[in-house]
Amino acid sequence: MNDIIKALEERRSVRAYEDRPVPRDLIEQVIEAGLWAPSGMGRQSPIIVAVTDRALRDRLSAANAAVMGGDGDPFYGAPVVLVVLAPRDVPTYVYDGALVMGNLMNAAHTLGLGSCWIHRAKEVFDQPEFKQLLADLGVEGDYEGIGNCILGWPAQSSETKPRREGRVFWAE
Repeated sequence: MNDIIKALEERRSVRAYEDRPVPRDLIEQVIEAGLWAPSGMGRQSPIIVAVTDRALRDRLSAANAAVMGGDGDPFYGAPVVLVVLAPRDVPTYVYDGALVMGNLMNAAHTLGLGSCWIHRAKEVFDQPEFKQLLADLGVEGDYEGIGNCILGWPAQSSETKPRREGRVFWAE
């Protein structure tokens, strides 16, 4: 079987992580894969904020939990958060950002890392505190949070579930 298809079939969302750092070179490889995602008209408009600072990661986690009305860690202990944002004025921004998220998660799997798409980046980055964070990082423009790709070393293995039948319709 083709290695890429095999990786796509085996990747699963990870919701438990070991408490150990991810080497920067692995994070950079995951990010690079995200940057190669297709985008509408080749605009390459989504951006990635790579969060490895523990205090900032914890602030993002708390803000994300508050959006849900809780106080747990929606990042499941993952030490890295790759926040994908896209400019609202691009007609395909949500789709472009979603493709970046997919590339990030698939690349993480091929490198032995676990990942999971955590929602509520939109609500978190619509808050003044996190708009200011973007400004402090030099991000200009009106960006919407598309998703949080959490990364880390999986604390447990995940089993591949069979795919549900009846989802393909041929028009020949």
